Amino acid sequence: MARSKRRLSGAARRTPTLLQSIVAGSLGAGLMGAFFVWPRPTLMALVVALQVGFVIGAFWRAALAVASLRPQSSPRQPSRWPRYTILAALHDEAAVVPQLIRNLSQIDYPRRQLEGFLVLEAHDRATLEAAQAAPRPDWLRILVVPAGSPQTKPRALNHALSSATGEFVTIYDAEDAPDPGQLREAAARFADSPKLGCLQAPLRIRRSGSGLIGFLDRQFAFEYAALFEVNLPGMACLNLPFPLGGTSNHLRTSALRAAGGWDAYNVTEDADLGFRLWSAGWRLGVLNSPTWETPPGGLERWLPQRTRWLKGYMQTWGVHTRAPLALGRRGMLSLVMTLGAAIVSAACHAPTLAWIASALMVGLHAGMAPEAPLASFAVLAVGTIAAWMGCAVGARRAGLDYRLTDMLAAPAYWSLLSLAFVHAVWRLIVAPHVWDKTVHDAEMDVECTPVLTLDAGREAA
Repeated sequence: MARSKRRLSGAARRTPTLLQSIVAGSLGAGLMGAFFVWPRPTLMALVVALQVGFVIGAFWRAALAVASLRPQSSPRQPSRWPRYTILAALHDEAAVVPQLIRNLSQIDYPRRQLEGFLVLEAHDRATLEAAQAAPRPDWLRILVVPAGSPQTKPRALNHALSSATGEFVTIYDAEDAPDPGQLREAAARFADSPKLGCLQAPLRIRRSGSGLIGFLDRQFAFEYAALFEVNLPGMACLNLPFPLGGTSNHLRTSALRAAGGWDAYNVTEDADLGFRLWSAGWRLGVLNSPTWETPPGGLERWLPQRTRWLKGYMQTWGVHTRAPLALGRRGMLSLVMTLGAAIVSAACHAPTLAWIASALMVGLHAGMAPEAPLASFAVLAVGTIAAWMGCAVGARRAGLDYRLTDMLAAPAYWSLLSLAFVHAVWRLIVAPHVWDKTVHDAEMDVECTPVLTLDAGREAA
């Protein structure tokens, strides 16, 4: 019964609460009435509201960049290394299983304190056969998830959590190459702070021997750099909750179990979990040791992934605004400035840029100044500069080359987010709990982490 209640309070519950219905209905009716009675003033008020939001967002990013400058103190080595569980949920990943096993085998942690599970779906014979055929360290086992629904990554992780014996647990994806010392750093930071419930490692995009190539790959890498090298460290320094990444989050197992595990119906269970841990009284932090990932690739892969993220953000927003007091003022501020801002900005990027571009083109064609007010251009400039600054700082910390051409190409990338937003709204209506999986290819020529010998976990404590 308790588990059923938890599910119904999460993304499984599709209907809004009475309070959400009242608020949404009142806002919708008020806006429609205002447009009917005062169409032009209402439109201007909406434009001004969006401009104010853009300025607030710019100052928010600047504040996080400043806060992220504060260096983390080096944690002390604990008197004993706690038992650690690694979970890697895989689906249709036969091509990259050997690569993942090789990367996990390089983790530097005492072998007797380490356990790992490759969590596979019962029907996924290709991945299961690839995992069984690949040589594995003896601490890394295969765990098969029974058939059931929803068929999502968080459901598989919840199944694996029941078998975990570690004091701490971490999640990796099929394409991940974690820094070999990441678990040691996490264990030391947990030992230094008993109220720390979760640590997020920075995710960095792997470069091939010729560097990052392609418009989407480069923009995706800079977006990751701004998020994981600037925004999340800044929020951690300000003691604010934040949405976790889908991989390389290290969790205190007792806190995770007390929170009910992952929401199996939320397609961004990571974003939801960060706020749920905060609501339960736990702090969130970040690590210095990174995990390297591959970019999604072309538009046919990038769009479904971004659609799933935005759909999950909408689910998480709906879940946590059912009882906003549970987050507190700091938690609600963070929810609005992360998930809320991401949803609104994704919806507005393409229409805003299209409006400005059309105003400029009409003005140039007519030989007169564009009708768009200077204030709109000023707001756009402030927001764009703040976004560029975050990418530039993050890229430098991640060791990436952020060029002028990347800055000029960024608005085109932001416009694609509006396409993903439309897809996300539609998918939320017709397939709310369907997991739009990202395809991963094996990497043969990458530049990321030093190679250690197989099963570096043999090192004694």
